[in-house]
Amino acid sequence: MRRSTWESDGLPYASELTRQNFADLLTMLRWNRDHDVRFYRCTSTLVPWNSQFDLVDLPDYDEIERIARRCGDLIENEGIRLTFHPDYWCKLASDSPDTVERSVRAIEYHADWLDLMGLDRSPRYAINVHIGATYGDKEATAERFRDAVRSLSPGARRRLTVENDDKRGLWSVRELASAVSDATGVPTVFDYHHHCFTDRGQTFREGFETAAETWGDVRPIAHYSEPKRLRDPEARPQTHARFVSDLPDWLRDRADVMIEAGGKERALERLRSA
Repeated sequence: MRRSTWESDGLPYASELTRQNFADLLTMLRWNRDHDVRFYRCTSTLVPWNSQFDLVDLPDYDEIERIARRCGDLIENEGIRLTFHPDYWCKLASDSPDTVERSVRAIEYHADWLDLMGLDRSPRYAINVHIGATYGDKEATAERFRDAVRSLSPGARRRLTVENDDKRGLWSVRELASAVSDATGVPTVFDYHHHCFTDRGQTFREGFETAAETWGDVRPIAHYSEPKRLRDPEARPQTHARFVSDLPDWLRDRADVMIEAGGKERALERLRSA
């Protein structure tokens, strides 16, 4: 729903799209259940233009809530783990107060969607972000991130997670665990591929263990991908391959692992049959 459509069609059309999106989500969750896919990253466009209104303002709110609760019931009954990963513009540690304000609002409405589905306020149903920059001063950036975390509502704060980055000068698992998790209780998500760029002397397994310790009683989330450059020397080092050839047993045993690959479900099917 582009800005021009929002400006011309407004809340009634946003409501119609939201109702359809939750109905489509229910269909996809059923497909996942039938194919034994127990981890799903949901789109951050589930409720279009939610920054401009409260969910209860939607004309179809009662029907939307009914479908959303069916999604939540299926998620809980089938042991599916649903998470969100807001887009790159969600920067809680920005040096722009306006950007931080918009980012906090984005985290809050993602939390509202999880509440609408009736899901626990826990990092089991994570809203995962990157710090994503240092703004020339890592400690000051970390402090801004911690301040933003403290400003969140309890339901949003309890679901927030933070992920290591894929550029050497940015945030490693070790730095996030120390600067964020220890101070705020926000768990650190271990991204296997990103650890190549920000390992800070830790092996993959050591990096994962550092992240895993921040999760308390909740089973950790990990992301796994392989670099496209393994097959295409011209590809950027950060670019994900279409498929993955392997998944370490120790990672599979200790975490709920999200496969990040261009082939999506086909990548998972190919890995399972390998």
